[in-house]
Amino acid sequence: MNNFAKKGKIKMYELCEKIVKKLKEQNKTIAFMESCTGGFLANEITNISGASDILKVSIITYSNEYKIKFGINENTIKTYTVYSIETAKEMAKKISDFANSNIGVGITGELGNTINKEPKVYYTIYLKKENKYITEILTPISGERKKMKEEIAKKIFSNILEKI
Repeated sequence: MNNFAKKGKIKMYELCEKIVKKLKEQNKTIAFMESCTGGFLANEITNISGASDILKVSIITYSNEYKIKFGINENTIKTYTVYSIETAKEMAKKISDFANSNIGVGITGELGNTINKEPKVYYTIYLKKENKYITEILTPISGERKKMKEEIAKKIFSNILEKI
């Protein structure tokens, strides 16, 4: 488990701008399958001019039913739960395959809507060319859902930027 704080003063817009620019330069694309973040990552990327050149598709699979419809193995969810690295890995790979994108990002987790449970988020960045999975478990520190989503997005975008 990784407890993280907001790093530095870099703004979300700047992170997304760098990602869009770098992916355009490399002629690469990205796709998202988001659950607990509810499309937050896609929203932030689409705030950048030129995002349509790099963002192939983004879907919100908030329910298990739609995760399964988009190819997540029902046994993965039964065995590891929907809140797991295993589920996030499948989400990242399936969305990359579906979109034929160079990078797939899968995000699942709980943002503290259950009594006595701390928020926990599982994400995977899938790099198709290398067939490589970068995974992490996050424990957001903010109490507000919107702020947690921002914290999570900054961490994921920073990680994407390091890997591309």
